[in-house]
Amino acid sequence: MNRISRPLLAAGCAAALLFVAGCSSESGGRRAQEEAEDLAAGRADTPRIRIAMITHGGRGDTFWDIVRKGAEDAASKDNAELIYSGDPSAAGQASLIENAIDQDVDGIALTMANPEALADAIAEAQAAGIPVVGLNAGLPAWQDAGLLSYFGQDEGVAGRAFGDRLNELDAQHVVCVIHEQGNISQEQRCGGLAETFEGETENLYVDGADLPAVRSTIEAKLRQDGSIDYVAALGAPYALAAVDAVSGAGSDAEIATFDLNPELATAIEDGDIQFAVDQQPYLQGYLAVDALWLYNANGNVSGGGTEPVLTGPAFVDRDNVEAVAEFAANGTR
Repeated sequence: MNRISRPLLAAGCAAALLFVAGCSSESGGRRAQEEAEDLAAGRADTPRIRIAMITHGGRGDTFWDIVRKGAEDAASKDNAELIYSGDPSAAGQASLIENAIDQDVDGIALTMANPEALADAIAEAQAAGIPVVGLNAGLPAWQDAGLLSYFGQDEGVAGRAFGDRLNELDAQHVVCVIHEQGNISQEQRCGGLAETFEGETENLYVDGADLPAVRSTIEAKLRQDGSIDYVAALGAPYALAAVDAVSGAGSDAEIATFDLNPELATAIEDGDIQFAVDQQPYLQGYLAVDALWLYNANGNVSGGGTEPVLTGPAFVDRDNVEAVAEFAANGTR
């Protein structure tokens, strides 16, 4: 064999080997490319899963937009499809849980504003082998319902802290506005407030689905009783409605609230609202979805299955609202 033929033979053999290797690794190459694309997009390379999130959120409450934003961001990172739905009625929530079971989802994250009404549907999901976590509402009942984990704030603790803050502000007569009758979380907030507040407290029930009616009901209450010097709202839209109600009634009452949104952060900056309790709804949505991915991917259970993962309470007032307003404007606080 001459000098030329040997290199040509070697090159031909190398080319043949590369061809065989290329053929045998074609599927592996596609997988590697997909993994690289996932990593570039900040997504997990675990198998795609489907997660249902079911809440008791109603129309007009921007709080749930923030919860959903957190859930969507976690789902994007975790290579998960998020199926989000909400219904203010417990019967509607139970039906949505059953729909999720029929869709054979890989996990369910839900709120339990009315735990007893959801007990059967939750048990049905668990019997189907679907892991279930709780968020936002249902802290006293989540373990009894057999949920893997819970993400939210202790509403009784938050309410008591709220009452303490009102004492510091020398409030004397507070009306606590409940916008969802039958919601145990809201009852716990007002109940906790009454435990620590040293002045007079009373609850005012309004229809949270009708903001004009919320305003008129609060305004009528303020006109009726001029001794009320603080309105405690349980959500940002209702606190903003209270601002108009106070003005309409010609009242000197101040306003404080639970929960934030961009408009409420501005109202704190302007002095229309004194403070807000932030339970970090973005974090609740994010952690709930992420917990289900971790359970599916690695068998992890947040809180060890025995302790809730608390996301609040934290107070936002004129002293620190500037640091929070940027995130509120992004729809994440």
